[in-house]
Amino acid sequence: MNAVNTSTPRAVAAAALALLTAMAVGPAQAGQNCTEKPPSVDQIRRSLDLAVKTARWLDDSGARLVVIARRGQNLDRYGLRYSHLGYVYRDDAAKAWRVVHKLNQCGTAESALYRQGLAEFFSDDLHAFEAGLMIPTPAVQEALRPMLQDNARAAVLHHKPYSMVAYPWAQRYQQSNQWALETLACAMEPGACDRSRAQAWLQFKGYQPTTLNLSAGQRLGARVGTANVAFDDHPGARRFADRIDTVTVDSVFAFLQSARLAGPAQTIP
Repeated sequence: MNAVNTSTPRAVAAAALALLTAMAVGPAQAGQNCTEKPPSVDQIRRSLDLAVKTARWLDDSGARLVVIARRGQNLDRYGLRYSHLGYVYRDDAAKAWRVVHKLNQCGTAESALYRQGLAEFFSDDLHAFEAGLMIPTPAVQEALRPMLQDNARAAVLHHKPYSMVAYPWAQRYQQSNQWALETLACAMEPGACDRSRAQAWLQFKGYQPTTLNLSAGQRLGARVGTANVAFDDHPGARRFADRIDTVTVDSVFAFLQSARLAGPAQTIP
């Protein structure tokens, strides 16, 4: 079982830490190679501005837990908007909002769970400074929030081996959005707190993954020299037909609304 880490990326200035801070120090990037390139002043300003606007929106929402997403990568060619999601909940003791999410560690084949402030969540090298938010039903909030506040419970379904395109119905790897979705299943159905049962619950509830059309050349190019991409968990028939099914933010948002587990998605530009 893995603990939930707390981190503050190197890019965030001291002023940002005073505003929306995490609880310890250590860099992390989701599905990207770690780099020493410092962010520009404009990047810092825009990420802090987005964090402040998001905090205000959350305060006004009346929610205790919200699904939160960011545009870390440009996925326009796949018809997708957001690249990464987590859960943000109100920490009453700290009087602040905390994000719990899974991050790939610097482009390696492993991942970890992190608890961060909003400034840290938006301090990655974003493609666009925009947040996607969905307010779950009260029942979902009540089930998920205590689970995410507890390190051990939050990590029950976390699986370290990571692939950015992990197959949704296999257990060899687990990508970031997949952890969030499987954790939701565990929170809503106590009998679904191992990965195979969580996935069975999601199938029963009608979750549909996103299908990416990736040719053999594209798959080979993505796999060679890239530790955080693997395709060997996908069924051969689908893979050789250039069909790669995976968990995307857009598919999670669609599922939450169709299953009546959350309201419509909201955008903060």
